[in-house]
Amino acid sequence: MAPPTTTVPGDGAAPYVPPAANINAPGETPAYKNPFLWVPSSYLTMGLIYVAVGTVANIMFKNMGMGNDQAAFWSSILGFPYTFKFLWAPALELYKTKKFFVLVMQFAISLALVGVAFGLRLPGGSWMTPVLTLVAITAVLGATQDIGTDGVYVTTLGPAEQAKYLGFQSMCWNGGALLAKGAFLRVSGMLEKSTQSYATAWMIVMLAMGAFVFLAGLYHTRVLPTGAKALGAPKSFGDAMKTFGHALITFFQKEGIIRMIAFAFLYRFAYGLLDKMGPLFLIDSRANHGLGLSNEGVADVYGTFGTVAFIVGSLLGGFIVSRFGLKKTLLILCLCINVPNATFLYLSQSMPSSMSIITVVVIIEQLGWGIGAVGHMIYMMQQIAPGPYKTAHYTFATALMGACMMSTGAVSGYIQKAVGYQWFFVLVMIAETPSILATLLAPFHQPDVTKQPAKA
Repeated sequence: MAPPTTTVPGDGAAPYVPPAANINAPGETPAYKNPFLWVPSSYLTMGLIYVAVGTVANIMFKNMGMGNDQAAFWSSILGFPYTFKFLWAPALELYKTKKFFVLVMQFAISLALVGVAFGLRLPGGSWMTPVLTLVAITAVLGATQDIGTDGVYVTTLGPAEQAKYLGFQSMCWNGGALLAKGAFLRVSGMLEKSTQSYATAWMIVMLAMGAFVFLAGLYHTRVLPTGAKALGAPKSFGDAMKTFGHALITFFQKEGIIRMIAFAFLYRFAYGLLDKMGPLFLIDSRANHGLGLSNEGVADVYGTFGTVAFIVGSLLGGFIVSRFGLKKTLLILCLCINVPNATFLYLSQSMPSSMSIITVVVIIEQLGWGIGAVGHMIYMMQQIAPGPYKTAHYTFATALMGACMMSTGAVSGYIQKAVGYQWFFVLVMIAETPSILATLLAPFHQPDVTKQPAKA
């Protein structure tokens, strides 16, 4: 659902950060509107679309009749553009302005979501191909929107202002996630009860989501800065490819790179299996050995309370690292992300009907996820990224993280279908082993600068 980038979504999106920006000279009046006018709306929209094409689409596909295997597979594969957006990010430096790409993407996203809405009303199973195609297009547009939005942020604001608004815009990104899997998911359940049709319910939700993004685009035409040209930006496509190739080569030349790659990829291995199946287990019928929650119930438990718990966990994880340092706490953070997976094993064994019990259990799991995710991001920043291509190497590392979430999520439904929920959650616990081993073997070749000095 979070680094030397503007946003830290906790579920595997690979961010892109342009090179150093051309910012205003000391004492020069900033030629842009107050960041409070555009930072919240920009990152709210980013978070909304990212979660919509992943988490929300997963539940929508399930509601529309897909099995767990297909729902988890397609909602995971849709994360491909977010994982590998660094491949086309440098090309955006060659043309137009960053604002141009943000606006075009937002208006195009709104049209794609309208197409998804009407595609859902196609009879029988004929909705699948057009809807999957349009959601995939939405994912590509959303990933490109992220590149432009991050570019506006880091090339418009100076270092001091970036630091000032960093926590605020991260909160707004999570606000978009809360809106998508909280409010919009809840409305889908309410509409299904009144219309007796998931197709109609989701059609209305997709139309509303498209309208939201369209209005955001209109608003951003007035308030979003154009973004500056980045220093060191490629002057041609060939120049961009040459720089990319050199950055990739030097990435694999880093000392201890094999163990670093193992850590970046495997840290979330078990959670990647759980990520798609957790919500589907909550929503699946009791006849299928799920908990039988409604969309409203999942929105409350997972979307609202779970998201808040993740945010609190992220803050707590950051405090732990700043207090004791990353090297001393990395294994603890790894255990925080893995041990709480046992909560779903408990739910599958006890099958509680009490919403209070289910909510508390999910809060524990999401709290641990938030705490543990911090260790992953900071290690990649501190140990993998340093060097002449710091931004590119960090992005490569986050792409490995995203590739793990995408691949494990894609197979999770097939595994669950083969063994059932109870054994699936047992396998999730076993799958924690590679994560723990990779953490134990993770090298620390750079100084651990995360620990804050004790006050005199």
